[in-house]
This record gives sequence, structure tokens and C-alpha cells, in this order.
Amino acid sequence: MANSRIVLVTGAAGGIGAAIAKALVAAGHSVAAVDRDAGRLNQLATSERIHPIMADLASEAGCREAVASAVARFGRLEAVINNAGIGVSSLRPDGELNLPTVEELTAEIWDKFYATNVRAPMLIVQAALPHMREGRFGRIINNTTSFRTMLRVNPYGPLKAALEAMSAVWAAELKADGITVNVLIPGGPTDTPFIADGAGWDRAKMLRPQIMGAPACWLVSDEAADYSGNRIIAANWNAALPGAEAAKKAGRAIGWPELGTDAVWLRGS
Repeated sequence: MANSRIVLVTGAAGGIGAAIAKALVAAGHSVAAVDRDAGRLNQLATSERIHPIMADLASEAGCREAVASAVARFGRLEAVINNAGIGVSSLRPDGELNLPTVEELTAEIWDKFYATNVRAPMLIVQAALPHMREGRFGRIINNTTSFRTMLRVNPYGPLKAALEAMSAVWAAELKADGITVNVLIPGGPTDTPFIADGAGWDRAKMLRPQIMGAPACWLVSDEAADYSGNRIIAANWNAALPGAEAAKKAGRAIGWPELGTDAVWLRGS
């Protein structure tokens, strides 16, 4: 590859995060791997190009310390992949089937989900931006979810919808700095501990977390310098194609279809 980049990956110790981290290292990049699971982090850190960072991203201090640790270790930071998240399986083993109702959502539950799924990505990006600007290179990749999940899985879905909207805002805001912002999702239930066995789903039919690796590597590459404001469905990524062509086939604009159709005041302007 042309350039080796320093990439911070959150939720890196297992599942999708570990798959992305391993793919990045295999492609020649270095990874600041952030997670709160010290044991799994140590298992992941099999290369000097993986810097394990144990941090609780539910706290503001944890987010800022994670970025500071990455820069202290590598001297720079060029990309952030916001993968860490908390889902409904954390509330009960069959949470994916027995979805939480609005009456169940205590302030404590809501705040816990919000801190990890929405606030942490914002704080991580906020802390990383000065380093991206200094290095004149920046990539931000956010893992949201399918639109169907956004509209039916409470509180996880609505909060991922917030991150989707934030991604669109950031893409427009950071365009002048040459910093790209994109969304990357698997495209369906993925065989990771994020979905508990209590869901009763056939894991053999789930997507493999490794499908996230190839598009993540392309998004942090020099070739993707002008690719921003899009969402890629990893299950549709064709690794046999050149990266730009694969992205065109697997991607579309961030956000929801028919953007602007409800903005009555814009019609006719």
C-alpha cells in the first residue's frame, strides 16, 4: 500500500472491531485498539502495530484519554472508526426478540445507551480532529445500523439514527478540511457476541464480521480521498472489484431516502 495510516478503532477487542483491526494491520496500517475488555485486548495485540488501550468510552475522560494514548504511542492519528456500541442483548438475553418497550426505558438505561452509541463517537472525533488537521489527512468511519433496526429496536435504533444524522452533518462540515466521513454497516445480523444466544437465531445464517475489513481498509486509503458522505453496506462489497467500483456498488448517500421531501419551505426555491 502507498501509505501506512494510524487508525483508532473503538470496540476493537471482539466481533466486528477485531475483524476490522486485523484487516487494517494486514493491509499495513497501525491500530490503536480501544476496548474495556483487557483480556480480549491482550489477545488481539499480537503485533507491535496494535496498541491496546483499555478505556470506558461511556465516560468523557475515557474518550479523550483513548485518543491521547493513541497519539502518545504513534505520534499521530489519521483515522477513527467508531465501532463500539451497546445493544439490547445487554438488557436481557432475548432482547433481540423481546424488544424493550418505551415504558421499560429508565433514565439510567437511556443514558447508558446514549453515552456509548452517540456521545462517545462525538467525543472521540472531537479529540481526534486537531491531529487530523495537523497531519492534513483524516478519515472518520461510523458504524450505525440498518434503517429497519433504527425504526424498530428501542433504544438502540433511534440512537444509531442519531449517529447516522451526525455523520451527514460532519461530512458537510469537514469537507473543506479534506476529512472524509462515511458510514459502514454489515447489512444484517452479524455473528458476534453483540447478539446473545438468547435471540435463538441461527448463527450459521448470520453475516461474518470479517466482511467489514475490506471496505474499512479502502475507506482509510488514499484512493478514498474524495469519497465522503456515504454509507457502505459491507455485505454488498465485492472484493474482486477495484475499491472505487466496489464502493459505488455497495454504497449510497448517508441518511434516509427522499431527503428533502418533507421540507415544504424549500419547495420551489
